[in-house]
Amino acid sequence: MTQTNYSTAVEAAKEMAHKRMAEFEDYLRMESVSTENRQIPETVAYVKGLIERTGGEVQVLDDLGGNPVIYGYFKASPQGNSERTLLFYNHYDVQPSDPLEEWRTEPFEPTVVDGVLYARGVSDNKANFMARLNALSLLNESGGLSCNVKFLLEGEEEIGSPNLGKYIEKYADLFKADACIWEAGSKDKYENYVVSAGMKGIAYFDLEVDTANIDIHSSMAAIIDNPAWRLIHALESMKNSKNEIVVDGFYDGIPPLSDKDKAAAAAQPFDAKQVAEQYGLTGKFITEGTAVSPTEALAFYPTMTVCGFSSGYTGPGIKTVLPRSAKAKLDCRLVPGQSPENVHESLRRHLDAHGYEDVRLTMIAAEGAQRTSVEDPFIEMVVQTAQAVYGDKNPVVVSPSMAGTGPSELFEKYLKLPIAGVGAGWAHSGAHAPNENVRLNDYYENIAHMVHLMEVFGR
Repeated sequence: MTQTNYSTAVEAAKEMAHKRMAEFEDYLRMESVSTENRQIPETVAYVKGLIERTGGEVQVLDDLGGNPVIYGYFKASPQGNSERTLLFYNHYDVQPSDPLEEWRTEPFEPTVVDGVLYARGVSDNKANFMARLNALSLLNESGGLSCNVKFLLEGEEEIGSPNLGKYIEKYADLFKADACIWEAGSKDKYENYVVSAGMKGIAYFDLEVDTANIDIHSSMAAIIDNPAWRLIHALESMKNSKNEIVVDGFYDGIPPLSDKDKAAAAAQPFDAKQVAEQYGLTGKFITEGTAVSPTEALAFYPTMTVCGFSSGYTGPGIKTVLPRSAKAKLDCRLVPGQSPENVHESLRRHLDAHGYEDVRLTMIAAEGAQRTSVEDPFIEMVVQTAQAVYGDKNPVVVSPSMAGTGPSELFEKYLKLPIAGVGAGWAHSGAHAPNENVRLNDYYENIAHMVHLMEVFGR
């Protein structure tokens, strides 16, 4: 694609985006917070209308519990290839907008400031869904679709997609496709356009231990165990001072990395100084001094992170108390080959074997990992079409595994298709955070990419 063609494609995308901007803004005003069960029926009805106004057929699936799953279908034109079907996955639910005091605009009132559109859910991932609808509108106006297009939109992604597996399993024939474009993606901090080929899974746990029925005067610590120390020691037993996870069975099932996997990780841009400055880090990267590079660890290695810890008095001043209980939150990010259930079992065995039978371990979120080979023809097609749109302006890179977690393993399990993640975000989109945003030009470019991808996919 020449610079002239690039400019023409983005300008056409911009015109269509402006034509449908009022719809987009109304969609952003929907307070579809699944955690709080807000405006879910209203949002489902609005999404149904968006697909129908774009020319698609819609079914709302709600027979298996949870928030409805929406199926959208657009048939290939007579000149297109009806033997090829591209599936788009999106979700219509969003995160809560707390803390409200940190927002510079109203979270559910879309606001443009200096070419940046702010709203809760705009990057995660309402802009990506609208970009795909806008791309379909452009194709419909210029001769029709070169392939069949399907949508699967769920309303529980932000709470771990607890019911999605049942819907995909039952309606696998309905959602059958040749490949899938995932819900989201972004440019990275170096302004590279990132194509993600997978994502890590998650096993998230509550750990709790009690050593008494009531809080006790701290002088009794001479003879009574402290639950905070007990839980700290239990956690310490799982990971050594070198940040190595030492739980037997935790790594079971993980295949060795191939040379091409390592090459893909090595190709990821990473500026250690910039990352350290971005987060205000006070220490070294835990990969320093090891044989594992930061990009290899980010893409291919599982993690174990203490996300929270609470026990006793944490207010101002002094309260000399021996607390009755302690609690911790433990986040394990998983890679292909691991399963949340096996990780749960390995942690339980570890605690029991080390004398912590009294520490209660409850898995409260679980999603498996998924990864499509970076050599898959579909990944190559997504990269090539992105390069045609972005050209030298924004280099295109392939990430073996995106940073977040989602239900892509279900698509691999029941639909058996390759998956690529792309979208309209950027490094400072702030998904899940106050002042969530997308840059409008990134939004227009993503529309242009989706147009070109669907054109090529049908061939």
